[in-house]
Amino acid sequence: MKKTLAAALTLACGFGSLVSSDAAAAQKKSVAPPAKPRLDVNKPEDVIAIDRRTSCSTEDGKEALYWWKGNVYSRIPGEKDRLLFGVHGMNFRTCKSFSDPKRGPGYRSVSREMLIYVDKDTGEVLRKWKNPWTGEEVDVLHVANDPVSMREPTYAYAADGTPRTLRGDIKDGWVLGGGGAARLFYTNPLGGDYQDHIGGTYHAMEFGTDAAKLDDLTDPDTTWVKDRVLTWVRVSKWLPWMKMGGRIGVVVFHTAGLRLESFDEMPAVVKTEIRSNWPVFQSAPPPDDTRPSMTSWDQFKRWKGEKRD
Repeated sequence: MKKTLAAALTLACGFGSLVSSDAAAAQKKSVAPPAKPRLDVNKPEDVIAIDRRTSCSTEDGKEALYWWKGNVYSRIPGEKDRLLFGVHGMNFRTCKSFSDPKRGPGYRSVSREMLIYVDKDTGEVLRKWKNPWTGEEVDVLHVANDPVSMREPTYAYAADGTPRTLRGDIKDGWVLGGGGAARLFYTNPLGGDYQDHIGGTYHAMEFGTDAAKLDDLTDPDTTWVKDRVLTWVRVSKWLPWMKMGGRIGVVVFHTAGLRLESFDEMPAVVKTEIRSNWPVFQSAPPPDDTRPSMTSWDQFKRWKGEKRD
């Protein structure tokens, strides 16, 4: 009996040591690796990564899609502003990595961009539009710019060594961007050779605001930021297809939008129009696309030339 009890105790003790040993090994194996540090909004190399996540993705070739919607208004001195038509916008883009021994990591984005004009009452895509000032019915030309791309890569440090800083202000866990403007002033492709002498230079301003969660921007395990909302405002001369001639005034675009996960999330009216008439705009250009960017005025010039032919 004593031998049996002793043997049992020995076996139990041995089994217990095995269990303890196995548990210790399992515990050792299950210890999680140390968490990666969050991106530092004060470090230029991290700021360029944050900017890239909001623009596209840190993965080369991964596509990003932005969509926005709003209205287009007229502004003529001495006249009440008019709602002219609605608009949907979309931009399909992707990025490619670059590196410079002095300027650090960088990237360049390439994209295709559309503005689709819709009836202000029905929301249907416009093919014709009656000019309320001239009474003429004109053909509508939607914006289909392919491509719209960075001229050159952007880096963590500027060419003069200036470090990149976070674009926006941090408030209550959000990064809010705004206050800047794209001040466009360049030779008008629809003008002649003497625009410096008689006028006609292309002149417009574009304003954008955006908001994204700080935790999403600085998460070391994410490659792109989903929950990003934006507004886009544009003030420019009359659209050339409106046939306003030399009439004084401007158009004002006012829109709001967000980043989508796929083309299927686009509004039905936009998906149908693009699939039917602009199928190439269902994806971004290849990351190494080196074509010069296109403007809506370039597109109009080409369109009028094709109509004459």
